Amino acid sequence: MLEWLAANAATIVISLVILAIVCLIVWKLVKDKRAGKGGCSCGGDCGSCGACGSCHNK
Repeated sequence: MLEWLAANAATIVISLVILAIVCLIVWKLVKDKRAGKGGCSCGGDCGSCGACGSCHNK
């Protein structure tokens, strides 16, 4: 078991770093969604957005 860990240590560390980055991205998206920021490119300024009806609930 220790031999396998030693042989694959770099892969394990890189995988954990990538997993942490993905988790942080998902956490940020959920946090923004709960705050009402959503994924719209207008940033909530519907006066400058031609597609506001499709990205914001009235």
